[in-house]
Amino acid sequence: MIKGLLFDYGGTIDTNGLHWAVVLKNSYQKFDIQIPKDLFFKAYSYGERSLAIHPIVQPSFTFLQVLRSKIEQQFAFLAENDFQIDKKYIELIATDCNEFAKQTVQNAKVVLEELAAIYPLVMVSNFYGNLNAVLEDFGIRHLFAQVVESAVVGVRKPDPAIYGLGVKALGFKPEECLVIGDSFSKDIIPAKEIGCRTVWLNGIGWEDDDHLSASNTNGVVADEEIKDFSALTHYLVTS
Repeated sequence: MIKGLLFDYGGTIDTNGLHWAVVLKNSYQKFDIQIPKDLFFKAYSYGERSLAIHPIVQPSFTFLQVLRSKIEQQFAFLAENDFQIDKKYIELIATDCNEFAKQTVQNAKVVLEELAAIYPLVMVSNFYGNLNAVLEDFGIRHLFAQVVESAVVGVRKPDPAIYGLGVKALGFKPEECLVIGDSFSKDIIPAKEIGCRTVWLNGIGWEDDDHLSASNTNGVVADEEIKDFSALTHYLVTS
C-alpha cells in the first residue's frame, strides 16, 4: 500500500517530462539561433557543471535568475568555441524558458494539490541550493512536507542514498513510498534499488538511457509508465 510520494523536480514537475536541454534548445531555435546539436549539448553540459562547481547560484535565487546564470555560462562556452551570440538573447531566452516552467508548474500544481490531500509529499532533487526559493516563487512549496536537495544534503542522484533520505523524511518503509521522476537512470533505478515503487514520466529525454523502454533497462522495470504528469491523478486517486 502506498503511503507517501517522493517527487523529482527538474524535468518532472517543471517541464512535464521534457529534458531541460531540449527546452533550452527549443527556445534558442525560437529566436532563430541555430547551433549544431553537438556544440549546443556541450554548452549545456558546461553550464550545468559551472553551476554545480562554482558558487554562482545563491539560496535566494528564483528560477529566472538560475536560467540567466545557466545561459550566461552557455554563451561563454559558445564564444570560446567561436560561436558568438548577441547577449541580449540571454534575457529573452531566460524569460521564455521561465514562462514555460511557470505555466507547466501551475498545471502540475492542480495534480499536486489533489495528491497532497491524500498523501504526504516530499521533494528529492539534484539542485543548486535554492530549490526552496524556486518552489516558493512558483507557489508549490507548501505542498511538500520536506525538500531533499543535493546541494544541501551533500549527495546526488543517481546515488540511492538521496532517495533513502526522502524515505526517511516520509517516515515509511521504502515499499510504502512511490517515486515519480522523468529520468530512468537517476530516479527509477536508484529508487528501485532501495525498494521503492516507481512511476516513470517518460517524456523527451536527452541521455540515451532515458530513451529506453521502462520494460527493458538493465533488468529494472518501473511499476508504472506515464506520458503526462496529469496521469498521476488517475493512477493514484482512482487505483
